[in-house]
Amino acid sequence: MPQIDIKAIEEKWKKYWEKEKIYKFNPKSKKKVYSVDTDPPTVSGAMHIGHAFHYAQEDFIVRFRRMFGNNIFFPFGTDDNGLPTERLVERLNKVRSKEMSREKFVELCLKTIKKIGPDFIQDWKNLGMSCDFDIYYSTIDKNSQRLSQKSFIELYKAGEIYQKEFPILWCPECQTSIAQAELEDKEFESLFLTIKFSCDKKDLLIATTRPELIGACVCIFVNPQDKKYKSFIGKKARVPLFNYEVPIIGDKSAEMDKGTGAMMVCSYGDKYDVEAVNKYKLKPRIIFNKDGTLNLENYKGLKIKDARKKILEDLQKFNLIVGEKSITHAVNVHDKCGTPIEFIPTEQWFIKILDKKKKLVEQGKKIKWYPGFMQKRYINWVEGLEWDWNISRDRHFGVPIPVWYCESCGEIILPDEKELPVDPLSIKKKCPKCKKDAKPEEKVLDTWATSSMTPQITLNLIEEKIKIPFSLRPQAHDIIRTWAFYTIAKSLMHENEIPWKDVMVSGFVRLEGEKMSKSKGNVIEPQKVMKEYSADALRFWAAGSKLGEDLNYQEKNLIAGKKLIIKLINASRFVFMNLKDFDGKKPKKLRYVDEAFLDSVFNLVNNVGKYFLEYEYSKAKFEIENFFWKNFCDNYLEIVKKRVYQGEGDKKKSAQYVLYQSLLTILKMFAPIMPFITEEIYQEHFKKFEKIKSIHLTSFPKASLKNLQDNAHSYDFRQFLGIISDVRAEKTKAKKSMNSECILTLDEASQILIKGSLLEDLKNVTNAKEIKKGKNFKVEF
Repeated sequence: MPQIDIKAIEEKWKKYWEKEKIYKFNPKSKKKVYSVDTDPPTVSGAMHIGHAFHYAQEDFIVRFRRMFGNNIFFPFGTDDNGLPTERLVERLNKVRSKEMSREKFVELCLKTIKKIGPDFIQDWKNLGMSCDFDIYYSTIDKNSQRLSQKSFIELYKAGEIYQKEFPILWCPECQTSIAQAELEDKEFESLFLTIKFSCDKKDLLIATTRPELIGACVCIFVNPQDKKYKSFIGKKARVPLFNYEVPIIGDKSAEMDKGTGAMMVCSYGDKYDVEAVNKYKLKPRIIFNKDGTLNLENYKGLKIKDARKKILEDLQKFNLIVGEKSITHAVNVHDKCGTPIEFIPTEQWFIKILDKKKKLVEQGKKIKWYPGFMQKRYINWVEGLEWDWNISRDRHFGVPIPVWYCESCGEIILPDEKELPVDPLSIKKKCPKCKKDAKPEEKVLDTWATSSMTPQITLNLIEEKIKIPFSLRPQAHDIIRTWAFYTIAKSLMHENEIPWKDVMVSGFVRLEGEKMSKSKGNVIEPQKVMKEYSADALRFWAAGSKLGEDLNYQEKNLIAGKKLIIKLINASRFVFMNLKDFDGKKPKKLRYVDEAFLDSVFNLVNNVGKYFLEYEYSKAKFEIENFFWKNFCDNYLEIVKKRVYQGEGDKKKSAQYVLYQSLLTILKMFAPIMPFITEEIYQEHFKKFEKIKSIHLTSFPKASLKNLQDNAHSYDFRQFLGIISDVRAEKTKAKKSMNSECILTLDEASQILIKGSLLEDLKNVTNAKEIKKGKNFKVEF
């Protein structure tokens, strides 16, 4: 038997699909369009295993929909706009963006993206993604920039965008403002300190985990109902080390049973500090610079972590600590770098969303979420929002904010739409009012301000207009709060429409229960997995997880996938070895067992089609795989083997017809999950009969709606298979080979069942030289 070169098979069909434009969107087709708002992977140098897991799952659904009869709009994009790309470019080129001019760094970014882009995209082709790669965009290309800037201008003119100096979330490491959606919780070890403040020569004890903020203290809160502090309210407290006084205010937000019951309000330690300073119109003491250093006397220029250590030493030196204990607590960090965030007042641009929370919840409810519980995550996020969307970033690489300012009269100057895309730093503008030179905006847009427009970006790449909402948005659950939310928000503001009808939300890949990450060193590279086991085996593994659930990476599943590939090839070779004289025509009458088996195949078709329509690809995979191994290979091939070897006339033709139809149907059901091997078998054996140039362009099997599981025909067949199973069990017990001769005695129930052609087929499959009637079932040798 010839060797199976899986890699050669994959290479062959990748080239064929590309050359023959198998997955090309056909704007002239009269089929119903199924449009996908494809998630653009962040350019990171190479696909990671989480990518492979997620994108394989969305491709299962798209491939099924193509075979189901839809005209597929499935573009491909890359997200190469923003901080992750900056970090990648810095690492690859050993540079720091802040140490270069914006012009030079942007030039380097674009050059690097162009260099690494083709290999990055190739990973998705290697996985077998059935996108139309000719409909391609990047989130930093001219089309994306133009639409993103157009969105900014439209929303600004509509009064939905404003500029304000405000204590915003700031990443000292990345040195940029960030949005609430970019926060993650991370556990840190810390010291919970009790520190002496003083009031009227009495100690006033304050508990804190952040001694570096003492110099930013602007007041002390105590609960007005707290008896031990009632006499302090309205007085002044002296701040240790820095020797200045702050007011003591009675405020119910001070929890009597937390810490000492007295809390310091700083500018700014957290969002509650921001609220408190505004509420009581306190004068802020800003001690942090944008680069994460302090501007306080004695601690000037120290990084926050180093300043904390030095202040702790000084507190100990002056005997100002009365208690300390080690704790572990959750801290808000920037999701891109893991650095604890700070609140620093800067001037930023915001989109109004707090006034639309109710509408945004309503929009989310109009969309079908798969799995359904993911809708609640979206709603919880919207209802928990506390700030408007900060869309400006203090970075070099991104879509420029299309604004100029007049410093003399305060005029905001916007470009005309025909000028877009535009970089204000490269164009001089004069104020239309006072005719003086205007100052260009140096900030760029948050990457989500562009990625939130992927439906509009992709539709702008084709002349034929597909309407929003799209059919499907596939995405991971960790970006519900960003990509899903922001796209819904932009679609509401620009289109007054939901962006898509369905959202399918995937989980994460885990290794021994832990999420994979480079820092943990537990990363599996899909390129190596595909090289060793094949892309189909990797996709087979990805199909093992229910949508929305995390999946453990286990090599045994890849081994099972590779075994399945080999079995499909070998079973197909066996079938077609016995179809050499088959004319493709259906006999006038099928044998009972053949008809019953074909019924069971189409019963499976009903289930599998239903599962794919409901995004339950894991159930589809399980049922197809189980049926192929047990029903097709272990049972049906063995039942008809003697007939196709030695039979003649209709006996043989009946088996041949059902072998052809059932194998083709099984392959079509496998095709969305395992596209390469199903294409190989189809091209080698079926294409000359079916005349369609790819299995992926054939129609998904359709079955009768009758419930085959409950009819007598199906019942007889299951009983028949039960007898075969019992005979095999007896042979195993007697340590006999499966093809050893035997004498069967059938009980009364089986005698009624096994008659006519079934009796002959039972003899063939069990190699029974005689079948007798009796009271009890017996196998003799």
